[in-house]
Amino acid sequence: MLNNRNIFYKKKILIYGLGKSGLSAYKFLKKNNQVFKHDDKIKSNFKKIRKIKFDYIIISPGIDIRKCILSKFLKDNFKKIYTDLDIFYSHCEHNNKITITGTNGKSTTAKILYEILKNQKIDARLVGNIGNPVLLEKKITNKTVFVIEASSYQLEYSKLFKSNISLILNISPDHLERHKTIKKYVNAKFKLLKKQSKKDLAILNVNNFYIKRELKFKKFLPRIIKIKKEINNRILKKIDNQYFNTDGNKENLKFILEVAKILKLRNNILIKTLKKFKGLKYRQEKIFQSKKITIINDSKATSFSSSESILKSLTNVYWIVGGQAKKGDKLLIHKKNCKNIKAYIFGSNQNFFINKIKKLMKYEYFVDLRSLIIKLSKDIKIDSRVHKTILFSPSSASFDNFKNFEHRGEHFNQLVKRYINA
Repeated sequence: MLNNRNIFYKKKILIYGLGKSGLSAYKFLKKNNQVFKHDDKIKSNFKKIRKIKFDYIIISPGIDIRKCILSKFLKDNFKKIYTDLDIFYSHCEHNNKITITGTNGKSTTAKILYEILKNQKIDARLVGNIGNPVLLEKKITNKTVFVIEASSYQLEYSKLFKSNISLILNISPDHLERHKTIKKYVNAKFKLLKKQSKKDLAILNVNNFYIKRELKFKKFLPRIIKIKKEINNRILKKIDNQYFNTDGNKENLKFILEVAKILKLRNNILIKTLKKFKGLKYRQEKIFQSKKITIINDSKATSFSSSESILKSLTNVYWIVGGQAKKGDKLLIHKKNCKNIKAYIFGSNQNFFINKIKKLMKYEYFVDLRSLIIKLSKDIKIDSRVHKTILFSPSSASFDNFKNFEHRGEHFNQLVKRYINA
């Protein structure tokens, strides 16, 4: 089995995609290998690359081999395709690795777990989709523990990577423009379990339809720990943190508590860390709160499923939604939960959102976010009798008008400062 550090030594390697992970792979490999770089956005000699017989091709998560410029070349050389996670695994095979995937909550769960481990005086590293690209980490010892956030894009093409503890938080239809079918999307997530051995552990939310179905029809080697019970209220009272009031964040917390039990972490330090946790930027982030109004920036919400739990936890909501709609996305929220929600829809895909929302709640639609915020600022002044929540939870990808969800979140904050006199 190809799982030692010599696999990527003195080889001819192509790095395809020069984002953060691609550049980190180039920097990591160039000393001991003949390394070539290519990115579809940068001019390069495609004909020359096609003629070279590479030993390995390291592909960045953002590359879809069905749609990129060198698509046929990649398909012809599919067996040679690996990822930065594979390079990492070949060098850190014996380190403990806790890998978190799922449709929603990956970054939050990874960040909480990282903070807990650091506060327990463990040499933990937060890598993958969050934090540093994994190949940029330095001063790694045998005691270093990696907390890895892994997307379906990263897992799809990996061949070597294996995790000691795997977490699949939840699965709902997402990234179908890339994976084409929900089955392929689920398969990418469950690649984590397929690579694990009997010595490893997998923690799964068996209340989730797609996870439950996968376990029903397939068998996996790792010991599977099923998350299904509600969190004890006594524990929630001890933690005493409003952040964990929503169903989504309670779900994340269940996984955290299970990992803490497995690792036999000190309970007093665990509770102390959870008490202080304030969440990540642009993920259900309260940017303003007063007696009359609360404003929440949840720009990271890129699908309906990532907005549903917070919508259910709030009353009297102005819900700002819109952006680049995702193929196959469904709003699974009952009309009885929408009585005190009004949707403010923005962007060029407004018809998609109107069709999903019109039977559930009142709505208005706007060309862009700026005109929406200007109108919303007037509505707040008219209806000032009860406490209201402005929830910016777009339930969509951000690439229609923004570089990423961070850029979208910052733009929202600027508009709030300029137009909403809360």
